[in-house]
Amino acid sequence: MAEPAWWQRGIIYQIYPRSFGDLDGDGIGDLAGIAARLDHLVRLGVDALWLSPIYPSPMADFGYDVADYEGIDPIFGTLADFDALVAAAHARGLRVLLDFVPNHSSDRHPWFLESRTSRSAPRRRWYVWRDPAPGGGPPNNWLSHFGGGAWAWDQATGQYYLHSFLKEQPDLNWRNPEVRRAMYGALRFWLARGVDGFRVDVLWLLMKDALFRDNPPNPAWKPGDREHDRLLPLHDADQPETLDLVMEMRAVLDEYPDRVLIGEIYLPVERLVAYYGRDLKGAHLPFNFQLIGAAWNAANIARLVAEYEAALPAGAWPNWVLGNHDQHRIATRIGAAQARVAAMLLLTLRGTPTIYYGEELGLTDVPIPPEAVWDPAERNEPGLGLGRDPERTPMPWDGTPGAGFTTGTPWLPVGADRDVLNVAAEERDPASMLHLYRALTGLRRGSEALTLGALEGLRAEGEVLRYVRRGAGERLAVLLNLGHAPQSVAEVAGEVLLSTHGDRPGEAVPGTLPLRPAEGVVMRLAA
Repeated sequence: MAEPAWWQRGIIYQIYPRSFGDLDGDGIGDLAGIAARLDHLVRLGVDALWLSPIYPSPMADFGYDVADYEGIDPIFGTLADFDALVAAAHARGLRVLLDFVPNHSSDRHPWFLESRTSRSAPRRRWYVWRDPAPGGGPPNNWLSHFGGGAWAWDQATGQYYLHSFLKEQPDLNWRNPEVRRAMYGALRFWLARGVDGFRVDVLWLLMKDALFRDNPPNPAWKPGDREHDRLLPLHDADQPETLDLVMEMRAVLDEYPDRVLIGEIYLPVERLVAYYGRDLKGAHLPFNFQLIGAAWNAANIARLVAEYEAALPAGAWPNWVLGNHDQHRIATRIGAAQARVAAMLLLTLRGTPTIYYGEELGLTDVPIPPEAVWDPAERNEPGLGLGRDPERTPMPWDGTPGAGFTTGTPWLPVGADRDVLNVAAEERDPASMLHLYRALTGLRRGSEALTLGALEGLRAEGEVLRYVRRGAGERLAVLLNLGHAPQSVAEVAGEVLLSTHGDRPGEAVPGTLPLRPAEGVVMRLAA
């Protein structure tokens, strides 16, 4: 068998660059601030850092509106700063992944500025332009993910252009071979600089229906739901031709050794796994977001893990995510006690885990007053709770007013609990979430069963989720109490290796293990 790739054994850590470390004191995180904190990642036990977009951008959507795919926004630093970050990370054994945003550019990208000069402009077909509908108005009924219609009128040329998100984010035309060549050139630009892979933004949206047919209404939609969900996205998402594009991207990465392609894909599991591609020549890791929206009970988690494992193509490698820059933090969703159990779940399931910055501290969403809101998702549809600022707030390194993040005024408020939930304070507390995460990553790294082993015996027993990881002559039982009352687990004998409560290592288990409320345990089973 081939030696497992680093990303199969490894743990990925997502950094939102605006919020991780600010070295120049302007209140916005930068590349130098990230480089200054790399030792935290080494101690945490992760293997790769993934950076949300750092390209030049007007920041209409905080970097997801790219104005230059081969540069660094001055807010974050320079290409030299980026090269220094990559070198510093590699020197510590850390890989560096970039966000790639291929579905749309900024409306200030030179490509789009040229595209909108006339209908005959050389790059007109680099974007999706359409005539009005026969009776006037937008070409079809497609909706923007950020509210409203997905078409913007251009008075000068008398056509509409497509924007699946903000009107400042025109969609690129991926049916045009020139677009594909240019974007693959951008991938090679970063790969040649030592980037170890990419997380590809909204990968499932790249290709649109060639006939631009209307989307049908969603019968489950009701007033108060997100406007975009009013229609079923049959014709502007997950088109069959998208898989060919993913395989082309993968071929570019395969020109370089040891690179990884990760896809952001919000689809049902049976469609998600298609993005592994024919003969597994698509995305190495189509992101599996099932834990983010899951009802937090043992029966449901057991079901979704089983369904995902069953749906994986032969030889495909699984992955798991608890949170990211678009989702409420896990400790907000299920509470501080269960967030510890979730950490054990994430780091003991089969597959590659991704940790969102601050999860290792138990951070929660930070309330953002209306006057301090930045996120266009909240501004465009206020009151629906779509704002993503609360989970993007600065990383608290200590209890000072700037939380060790900045000497200036943070671009978003730091959590009011920064005096307790910060790296320095949790370093001093052996019972902290930070120490739990380090213990979990250490256990995982030292166990062939946890990194590469099989998943067996998955089942729910009341509020307890249990499974076994087996590999290299070792069998580890994972027992997770997802409830708020004590539980007792039978038919387990062996030795406790780790408890989320931190106080049971070495405890002998004769056959029955009592679990406290919201307690998870990893134990080595007797032969």
